[in-house]
Amino acid sequence: MSDGERVLAGEVSVEGAAAFPHAPRRLREAFPGIGWVAEPAGAGPAVSLGIDERKGEGAFRIARSGQRVEVRGGSVSGVIYGVEELIRRGGPAADRMALPAEPIEDAPGLAYRTFWTWDHSTNWELSQIGQQEIGVFNPYQKPPGGFLADYRRLVDFCSRNRIAAVVIYGFLRDTHGGIEAARALCRYANERGVRIIPGIAIGAYGGVYWEGEHPYNLATWLRKHPQFAATMEKGVGFQLADLGFPLNFPRSDYTLSACPSAPETMEWMEVAVSWLAETFEIGGINIESGDYGVCGCERCAARRDNAAEAARRVDDHGDSWSHTDMAENFPRLFRAAKAKRPDLWLYCEMQWDNLLDPVAPQAQRKLPRGGIYQHTVNKSFWRRLRTELRRDYVASLPTQPNVLRCQFACQWNGDERTERYALNARTFADLARIGHQAGMEGLTVWGEPSPYHATVELSYLAFARFCWDPALSWERFLTEDVAPLLGGAAAARRFVAIAEEVDANQRLPVARLAELRADALRHSAAQSGEAARRWLTLGEQIARREFMGR
Repeated sequence: MSDGERVLAGEVSVEGAAAFPHAPRRLREAFPGIGWVAEPAGAGPAVSLGIDERKGEGAFRIARSGQRVEVRGGSVSGVIYGVEELIRRGGPAADRMALPAEPIEDAPGLAYRTFWTWDHSTNWELSQIGQQEIGVFNPYQKPPGGFLADYRRLVDFCSRNRIAAVVIYGFLRDTHGGIEAARALCRYANERGVRIIPGIAIGAYGGVYWEGEHPYNLATWLRKHPQFAATMEKGVGFQLADLGFPLNFPRSDYTLSACPSAPETMEWMEVAVSWLAETFEIGGINIESGDYGVCGCERCAARRDNAAEAARRVDDHGDSWSHTDMAENFPRLFRAAKAKRPDLWLYCEMQWDNLLDPVAPQAQRKLPRGGIYQHTVNKSFWRRLRTELRRDYVASLPTQPNVLRCQFACQWNGDERTERYALNARTFADLARIGHQAGMEGLTVWGEPSPYHATVELSYLAFARFCWDPALSWERFLTEDVAPLLGGAAAARRFVAIAEEVDANQRLPVARLAELRADALRHSAAQSGEAARRWLTLGEQIARREFMGR
């Protein structure tokens, strides 16, 4: 076959462009010198896009015949991933795209690859004011357009790096555009093959509509029906031992809860979830029971006592949640959402650090197969889990399928420092590899800070690459993914060594910080463009530590 047959140039048709509008958009961005047209190709050069229902979500196949290349995906995301793979292999020229010599077929190792976010502390558009770094009951302080500005950038990154979904707590909030902004984000994400997954809680965390005068906002509903408010067992809040300092939750509309034993509460939640699934082109819902307090009214106490006695267990509670509440109420919301959108991913939060010591197992047998059962892991528990979790144990759980959620490598841990901006790449690789070996089917990590910070960017790339291919080696990741971004293999290894030394030693002498900062800036000066910027962000992080140590 001639070299000319392995290159697309001149006028090239994109078949299926109407069904996958983001694909020709990306092809034009990557190869602006090619005349991409959304018309049938006849016998001319063409990229043909389509769905192959035999493939799983995200899977794709690329096959070439002469100057015609077919991209088939098991879903919109699979088609987009296939196009991105064509772009990656297409070469540097703007006016011609190299085609693969042999067919390419690929599929994700972990099906559920998800970023977890709060709207107020997701900072991907760095030019706007109002950025926040931590919190759960925070007001939104950015301009109204900030929500879409942040999340469009986040979705673009996910689409290009095979990250399947984004959980958003604060999805619906009047102060950042309410219903119309949420609809716009869903449209934007769906074109790019990314699932938007609103985060909600059963009678907590604002209900379905996080903040605003809306029938499905919890504070609005409780003002009309105060008799259904929860009688909290203790003050509102929770404490993470790994965080190292107390969390403060002042009373506000954000911290209200409804009684889960009141039939009216669950009826209201079911209708609200149905409305959410019907009104927005969402890709799923992340559902929890609320983790900042438990209703202790007589009706709730009696119901849980009966469930605990039936299960021959007394302990239903975590620190500030009820497993029985979740097991009894999640199935109702599962059915309500699936009735509107059968393909939704419905995450069920199993709470923290109990995967090896399950609570209320009999109650959890009520949970429907096909929910995505998310086990949250703090850093101290991960040290145990990484050596004790076994495939046969995961297979025996009454909940299927199961995924891990990493509640560290973010702002929510660290006695002396946050790991929000640390180089967490090895941690994410470890979670993906060990989770996959043990039969877990997905991983969720925090995705709030911008990849402008090179340590964050490399951490996200490790999450994406190792979730897609859990058998990937660290050396191959450095060589194929990191080295091109930093100026070569030696530069990549040096970047990792500097970042990990700084992260691991919070009491480094100022003199040593000065040496490491100078080293990072020398590498920046030796590079150009984006590689230079990445090294500069590392130098700036170290310089900040150096300044505060004086």
